[in-house]
Amino acid sequence: MWFGRIEKKFSADMKHIYTAPTKQAAEAALNDFAEKWESKYSYAIGSWRNNWDELTVFFDFPLEIRKIIYTTNLIENLNGKIRKYTKNKMSFPTDDAVLKSVYLALKESTKKWTMPIQNWGIVLNQFILIFEKRLRL
Repeated sequence: MWFGRIEKKFSADMKHIYTAPTKQAAEAALNDFAEKWESKYSYAIGSWRNNWDELTVFFDFPLEIRKIIYTTNLIENLNGKIRKYTKNKMSFPTDDAVLKSVYLALKESTKKWTMPIQNWGIVLNQFILIFEKRLRL
C-alpha cells in the first residue's frame, strides 16, 4: 500500500518535467525532481539526464501537439485491447485470422472513443502548418 502512494507522488513530480512550457523550464523541473528523488531513484534520474536530448525532442513542437505526444493512455488502452484479443491464441491458422482479431479489438476499442480531443481545431491547424506536405484533408 505504501509503495502506491510513493509511486503516485513520484509520477506526479515527474509530470512537471514533461509538461513544462519550455525545454529550459523542463530542465529546471528535472533538477527539482532529482533533488527530491535521486537518493531513492538514481537510475531514473540518470536515465533522464543521459537521454535528455532524445526525451525532450517534443519541446520543438507547439504546446497543443506536445499534449498529444505525451498523452499515451489511448495508445496503451488500444495495445491492451489488442493483447486481450490475441493473448489466448498460441498461433493463428492464417494471416487473415490475425488481421480479423486485431480488427475486432479495434472495433471494440472505438466504441469507447466518445471524448473529442480538446482544442482539436487548433491542434489540426498546428499539424497542417508543420506537416503541410504530409497532411491532406
